Amino acid sequence: MSASEPVRVGFVGLGNIGHYHADRITDLRHEIVGGVDINPDARARFAEKYDTRSFESYEELYEADVDCVIVTTPNKFHEEYAVAALNAGLNVLLEKPLAHTLESAERIAEAARNADGFCMVGFHNRFRNPVEVIKGYQDEGRFGETRHIEANYIRRRGIPGRGSWFTNRDVAGGGALIDIGVHAIDLALHLHDFPKVKEVSGEVRSQFGSREDYTYLEMWGDDTESGAFTVDDSVSAFIRCENGKTIALEVAWAANRESNEKYHVRGTDAGASFDKSDDSLTMYETSMVGADHFSDTSVRTRQEDAHKAEQRVFFEAVRDDVAPKMNTIEQALTVQRVIDAVYRSSKKEQAVQLG
Repeated sequence: MSASEPVRVGFVGLGNIGHYHADRITDLRHEIVGGVDINPDARARFAEKYDTRSFESYEELYEADVDCVIVTTPNKFHEEYAVAALNAGLNVLLEKPLAHTLESAERIAEAARNADGFCMVGFHNRFRNPVEVIKGYQDEGRFGETRHIEANYIRRRGIPGRGSWFTNRDVAGGGALIDIGVHAIDLALHLHDFPKVKEVSGEVRSQFGSREDYTYLEMWGDDTESGAFTVDDSVSAFIRCENGKTIALEVAWAANRESNEKYHVRGTDAGASFDKSDDSLTMYETSMVGADHFSDTSVRTRQEDAHKAEQRVFFEAVRDDVAPKMNTIEQALTVQRVIDAVYRSSKKEQAVQLG
């Protein structure tokens, strides 16, 4: 495939995140072949908005001369659609998390290992410019040895629709941890260069989702009549990795405190603070040059769309027919194992060993 030739893309799952991806594909001038969804209204809206075809089954879509598919369904259905696409020889961009359970994630990973195509997982925050700056400084040795990362993704109020699939454990696989905590875990492991995880200790809570007096100002989706809430809404965890690397994790859909999307990177020679809410980055260093002193440096970067940057990497890999080194299936499987370990640790009320 030539560099000027548009990639032909199919969509599985035509909800909000599907439209979000499709908008960026249009900007990148690739071709949306069509989309599939179990909801006929969603199919009609997607086809009209993007002037494309809709399909009633994924088999029809996969046979429609597509180069790749983007899967944005609820978590429980990732395995069915991703494995079928991989078995059909297609490349897949699969939205996070890898799956709703560790067992399902392992089956997707096994299919990817044996497939002609590849599966890239949608951890778009790795493509934020400040994160790339941190990784660049790490490669230069500016941090020395990165030892500890504090990863926060806390909303004061931000449950994404009580009674929706997001709050149904059977479909989502969990709540705040698997929805937004998955981003925090992935980014922390990415900044640690994905070391082997040795031990996980965690506590999950469900304190707000079932309350009739849950007060909020805005919500991603809508409350449904059922109001079912069978998942966690906040999590605290501590993750031990090889070579003394550690991660402190705080995640919440709802908490009685200020919102917090900051990551603190602590190295032996320097540190950094990255705030995902506004992409601000500050470096913390010390020196004895002239006189002992502290140096706090504010780093400014261009504001670029991380999802679009992620798609560029994916489509370049599709064109080259070479699996990308970023956002690999094995890295996503490591993240899934940590999520599973946090839930098991909380249930057992003790640390869980990973080997």
